[in-house]
Amino acid sequence: MNKPLRRVALAMMAMVVLLMGNATYVQVIKADELSDDARNVRSQLAEYSRERGQIIAGGQSLANSVASDHERYKFKRTYPHGPVFAPVTGFYSFFYGSNGIERAEDKILNGTDDSLAFGRFSDMITGNKPRGGSVELTINPAIQQVAYEQLTSKGYQGSVVALNPSTGEILAMVNAPSYDPNLLTSTNRNEDAAHWRQLEDDPKRPMANRAVSEIYPPGSTFKLITTAAALQNGYTPDSRVEDAASIILPHTSTPLPNYGNRQCAGNTLTEALAHSCNTAFAKIAGEVGAQKMRETAAAFGFGQDLQIPMSVADSSLGEMADAAALYQSGIGQRDVRVTPLQNAMVAAAIANGGKLMKPQLVKAIRAPDMEELDSFRPEEMNQAVSPQIARMIRDMMIKSEKNTKGVGKISGITIASKTGTAQHGDAEDKPHGWYVAFAPAENPVIAVAVIVENGGDEGAEATGGSIAAPIGREVIRAGLQGGG
Repeated sequence: MNKPLRRVALAMMAMVVLLMGNATYVQVIKADELSDDARNVRSQLAEYSRERGQIIAGGQSLANSVASDHERYKFKRTYPHGPVFAPVTGFYSFFYGSNGIERAEDKILNGTDDSLAFGRFSDMITGNKPRGGSVELTINPAIQQVAYEQLTSKGYQGSVVALNPSTGEILAMVNAPSYDPNLLTSTNRNEDAAHWRQLEDDPKRPMANRAVSEIYPPGSTFKLITTAAALQNGYTPDSRVEDAASIILPHTSTPLPNYGNRQCAGNTLTEALAHSCNTAFAKIAGEVGAQKMRETAAAFGFGQDLQIPMSVADSSLGEMADAAALYQSGIGQRDVRVTPLQNAMVAAAIANGGKLMKPQLVKAIRAPDMEELDSFRPEEMNQAVSPQIARMIRDMMIKSEKNTKGVGKISGITIASKTGTAQHGDAEDKPHGWYVAFAPAENPVIAVAVIVENGGDEGAEATGGSIAAPIGREVIRAGLQGGG
C-alpha cells in the first residue's frame, strides 16, 4: 500500500473509532441524562402514555392519574384535595414540569426507577400496560386539614409544620395561600398558560412553598437556641440575667428594649424565657459568643443540607460581624433566618430529649400492585443537647405557655411552647407571629411550628401569642385525637 492510501486508511479507521466512541458515549454514558432531559419529547410522550402512580397518605389518594381522550397525552393527573395538600404533592403538568413530591419521586411515580425494573420486565413478557409505582407519605390527613382550615379560615398568609418528635415524620405541611394543582394539568396549553400566569402574577405567591423554601426572622422563638447555648456554657435555669427594660447595643447609641419597653418580670433565665425578655437574651448571646451560638444552632439543624426528599432552604444566623449584631441575633433578629420546618425541628429535638431526628415526608415506596418495596426508617441527625438540658428547656417552655395568651388552650394537656413576634423589613412593616410547641410535654407525640405573616388580622398590634398560638393549639389538638 502506498503512503497516501495508508494515510487515508488510518484516517478512516480513526474516524470509525471516534464514531464508535461517540455512539457509546451517547447511548451508554449520557443515556440517562438525555432520557431525563425536559426537552426530550420522545421520553415525555412515553411517560404520558403510561399510568402514573399514586401519592397517598393515611389511606387517601392525594394524586392519581385518569385516562385522557388526548391523542398524545394518554393520562391526566388529578388532585382530589387540591390546595390542602399542594405544598406536599406539588403539581405534574404537561407544559410546566413538576415540583414537590411529584418531582422528588418522579422516577418511582413514572415507573422508570431501578427498583421497578423487575415489574417492567414482567409487563413486557406478559403484555400488561406499564404503570408507575406509588409513594405513601407520612402526612396525617386529619392534622393537615385542621392546619389548612386554621390558616385559611382567618385569611392568613403563613405556614404550619407538624412533626412526630421521636421519628421525624412530617405529619402536616401547610401553606396559605395555596393553589389548586388541578389548574395546571389540562391538556390544553392555552388554558394551562392562563392559569400559570395568574398564579405567577399573584402578589401573595400561592405557589411558594413557605414551609421549606421561605426563610423568615424567627424572633423570640430563637431564644430557645440562645437558652440551649447558655445552659451548655455555664448557665443554669436559676442563673441571674439582665432584667432592665432596655439596654444599649455595644459600641452604638441604639437601644434594644423589651416588648412594650417594660422591665422583665423576673431576673432568672427561667423567668426571662417565660416572659421573653429581649435584654436578657441579647446579653446572654454576647456572653456566650458567636462561635458557640453557631455551634448550638448547627446542632439543631441550622445550615444542614436537608432533603425531605424535596430540598429545604438553609436556615442561618448570618454574619454576626460585631457585638451589636450578636446581641440582636440572640433574640432572633438581625440576619437570623429560618424555615418553618427548621423551627419545628428545634421544638421536636427538645421534645425528644435533645435528639434531633431527620424530617421525612415519604413513609413507603410501593410497586404498581401496592406491594411495599421500601419503607421509612427513623434517622438520627444529631444529639442537639443532652437529655438533662432538654428537660430544663422543656420546663421553661411549660412556664412560657402559661404566660402565653390566645384562645384554644387544651384542658388536661400540658403544652411546652415559645412564641415570637418578628420584626422584618422597614419600620412600617407589620411583624410576623410565631408559635413553636410540643405536647403532651411529659410524653410528646407532636411538635408544631406556626408562622402568620405580617400580623395576620391584628396588624402591628399582633403577637405570636395572639395570632399563631391559637392555630398551633388546634393542630396539637388534632394530633392528640389519634393523629400523632
